[in-house]
Order: sequence, then structure tokens, then C-alpha cells
Amino acid sequence: MTPSDLFFSALQSLRSNTMRSVLTALGIIIGVGAVITIVAIGAGAQANVEKVIEQIGSNMLTISPGQARDGGAAQGAASRPTLTAEDANAMKTVPGVTAVAPEVRGPVQVILGNQNWRTNAVGITEDYFTVRGWKMSRGRNFEDWEIDAGEKIVILGSTVAEKVFPGSDPLGQIIRLDRVPFTVMGVTAAKGQSSFGQNQDDVIFVPLKTAQQRLLGGRLIKPDSVQQIAVLGRIPKELDIIERDLAELLRDRHAIVPGRADDFMIRNTAEIFQARAGVVDVMTLLLTAIASVSLLVGGIGIMNIMLVSVTERTREIGVRMAIGASRSDVMMQFLIEALALSMIGGIIGIVLGMVCAQLTAHFAGWPLRIEVSSILLAVGFSAAVGIFFGYYPARKAARLDPIEALRYA
Repeated sequence: MTPSDLFFSALQSLRSNTMRSVLTALGIIIGVGAVITIVAIGAGAQANVEKVIEQIGSNMLTISPGQARDGGAAQGAASRPTLTAEDANAMKTVPGVTAVAPEVRGPVQVILGNQNWRTNAVGITEDYFTVRGWKMSRGRNFEDWEIDAGEKIVILGSTVAEKVFPGSDPLGQIIRLDRVPFTVMGVTAAKGQSSFGQNQDDVIFVPLKTAQQRLLGGRLIKPDSVQQIAVLGRIPKELDIIERDLAELLRDRHAIVPGRADDFMIRNTAEIFQARAGVVDVMTLLLTAIASVSLLVGGIGIMNIMLVSVTERTREIGVRMAIGASRSDVMMQFLIEALALSMIGGIIGIVLGMVCAQLTAHFAGWPLRIEVSSILLAVGFSAAVGIFFGYYPARKAARLDPIEALRYA
């Protein structure tokens, strides 16, 4: 028999027992669909982490004040106002540093006529938008002289602009932050939610000196202190050296003698997100391994049904051998049947997995990323399952004695 004759004969045998063939392939369908869905979810989660890194910056360090202690009890991170704007200015001299952005923040009430909105005010310098990756949609950023003079001007996040100025242009308008009047100079482009689910656009920006002396100073912070300093490095691979130099600079400025604890903390954002990405990779690998068990179960199902098929078709096998079919022809026919079952199940599973991946990406808000390698792996694994678990039944059929097979009733 030619290969095409064997192929069509195998398909005819499967079609004669359609329901049994579908149920047999169900394990492969579920296994392949689960593998593709999980790999796509993992790739989407990885892309989401990469997006967050891109928003925050992969070559950024953040410096926060250290811990205060009250009666021997630690008061928590950033509970000591140890950082100042002068510290931030000194950091600009460190080799490899391209921008430094000190900040303070606190809650304020935004008021315009009968419109009001509770949000967070962030006191910034001219480098803040560069370091943090913010962009303007309307208006302009602060100028150096406005920050130095402590001007009463404000830039609105897109959410605040929508809430306080629904359907109107906020540029040039006067609003009050608590009781202080401010002029709106711009509106930022939307950034969406952070990796922790917070609305990043529900914020307003004012010059650092203005926030320290007129808005938040004395109420939440000391007039000359800052709550955090973000430092942008030239390239990510230099961050470790920059981190070491910044630590030495701050120890010298704060007169911290060797052996005493630092009154500041430095965090490398790239390391944090790399750790998160590593967790995503491990979880994806684990879930993929669990989903692959379905493929093995499907393969065992194929072997079981093929053995039943050999028993049912013993007399047919004897007739084929009697009219000239070789043992290799019989073996190839059953191997092709097993391979066809697994491949058809694999194709249906690929379609099912892509649909599930699209639904997951839609509801999770992640970018859809279906790897071609995962599809090829699923197809290859399906074929391997069909050949591996179909070999024994095919070999058993090929080794039947034709005379005994013809006598089988």
C-alpha cells in the first residue's frame, strides 16, 4: 500500500467512530490548549512587567530617608526626614548620573467653584518628568526660575483635569489647593494604573519649593526636607557603581561614621522588576509542566483506544494480510491513526488556547503575546505523543498471525 492509501484508510477508520475519536483526542485538546494559554499568560505578564519597567525606568535608583526609632521601637521606613534638596543637588556631581529628581508629596483638596477633588500633590523639580517618564499632553513643564522662585503654578494629572474641568480647557485657569490659589500651566498625558493597581493620573504637580514652603511644609514635612530622590543613570550596567558612589556621598554629607547604620535607603528599581520577572518565569514554567500532564493523559487515552481498536479489528487485519498487506503496512496504518488523532487534537487545542489567551489578555488588561515557539512545541509534542503511545498498539497489530486473526470472531 502507498503512503496516501495508508493515510486515507486511517482517516476512514477514525471517521467510522467519530464520537470515540473525539473523546480520545479530548485529552490532547485540553493539554495543548492549556499549555498555549499558560505560556501566553506568562508572556503577557512578562510584557506587563517590561512595560512597567519602561514607565518607571530600568536605569533608575530611588533614595528614601531611613528609619526613626522611638524608645527602641522602629517607626518604619522613611520615618526620618534626613534627605534635603541640597543632597539632591550634590548627587548631580556623581559620575554617570544624568538627572536627579527630589520630591515631596501629600494630600490636598483641589477646588474650582463648586467642583472639588481630593488628590495628592507632588512637589518636583525640572528633572522629575525626565526621570519618571512623564509626558505633557497640553501646556508646558515648569521652568527653572519658576521652581527656584516657588511660583504658585500647577500641572494637573489627566484624571484630575477630567474631574475638575469636565469638558473645558484648564490651561490658564485659577484653582485653589486647600486655601492657596494656583495657576494651571499644563496637563500630563495619561499613564494609567501602576503595577500595584494605583491610578497614576490622579495627581497634581507643583514646584518643589512651593510645596515645601506654601503647601505641605510644616504640615506634613519640614520646609527644607524631601521625601524621596530619584536618580537616573546613564546606562543600567553602571547603576551598581552609581549606587555605591551615592551611598558614600550621603554618608559623608550626613557625617555617618563607619559602623553606624545609614540614615537613608537606596533601591535599584531594575533589580526589583528583574526579581518579579523571574517569579513570573518560574510560575509559567511550573504551570506549563502541570498542564503538560494532560498531554500524557491524552497519550495514554490514545494507547488505550488503539489497543481496543486492534482487538475489534483483528479479523480485518487478518484479511488485509491475507490479500497481500505486509506487517509494516499494518503497523503504519495504526501509527498513522494514532498520529492523526493526536495532531487533530493538537490543532483544535491550539485554536482553543489562542481564544483563551485572547480572553485572558482582554480581561487582565495585559498585552497579548502568543509565542510561535509555544505553538510549534505543542504541535511537535502532540506528534510525539501520537507516535510514542501509538507504537505499541501498532506493533501488536503488525505481529498478529494472519491465520489466527482470520479465525477471530
